[in-house]
Amino acid sequence: MKKFSVLIANYNNGRFFRACYDSIISQTFTHWEVIIVDDRSTDDSVVIIKDIIQGDSRFKLYENESNQGCGFTKSKCVEYAEGDLCGFLDPDDALSPIALEKSAAAYENTPAIVATHSHMMMCDEHLTPVKTFSQIKKIYNNTYFFNCPIQISHFFTFRKETYCKTNGIDPALKSAVDQDLYLKILEHGDPAFVKENLYFYRLHAKGISQFKSKESARAQFARVIYEAMKRRGLSKINNKKIPEKYTNANEIFELLHYQTRFFYRLKSRIKLF
Repeated sequence: MKKFSVLIANYNNGRFFRACYDSIISQTFTHWEVIIVDDRSTDDSVVIIKDIIQGDSRFKLYENESNQGCGFTKSKCVEYAEGDLCGFLDPDDALSPIALEKSAAAYENTPAIVATHSHMMMCDEHLTPVKTFSQIKKIYNNTYFFNCPIQISHFFTFRKETYCKTNGIDPALKSAVDQDLYLKILEHGDPAFVKENLYFYRLHAKGISQFKSKESARAQFARVIYEAMKRRGLSKINNKKIPEKYTNANEIFELLHYQTRFFYRLKSRIKLF
């Protein structure tokens, strides 16, 4: 049986960790470990987390020597992971009880896949379900897939051996870290789509990827896409030349605007079937 590493990068989210913890220990799939890396939280996160996990050997808690940001912390999570399969869970979110079981089964059913992703439930600040995030769907993966507009999000899992074939998560990134991971993994194979809500995403004012950080995330996402274009050896997108150097986000997103149009999306859906 494959081992699953649940990866948690924490910064000042200890107050939400109980629900996250409860969702992990309630998993129907039992061969797992949890890697938690705290990015030098300024609240009492570490104290709270230690009190909750109570020396459970399945949970491993590490602390950065100084505050390094999301990219560095998530890259350390993967570095410490011992499982065959990995998936990130934010400490303020939660998993469905069948999340690991359904994800692991997809790898058994389709050995050629390198990743899985699923539907995601949007929740209020109390983690009460509100609605399914409608943008996530099965994708047509090719050289020109950049997850723009968003089609892959949580719950994303991947093979550790595939990750080791990439140059890893960029530790310098402060946002768009998940996008960096998705694009690098999918350059080595296709994902399977689990058509169930395996992830519960909590909306709250201090969420790491929400509200005031959106503009910064947009700029870093554009840079992540640009780096993927260069990594894939592309010189043109839809007959438009890719710039020699990254200058601004709008220039990159304009290159991909054609992928939002109806006929392009229809064509992709036809290819899926």
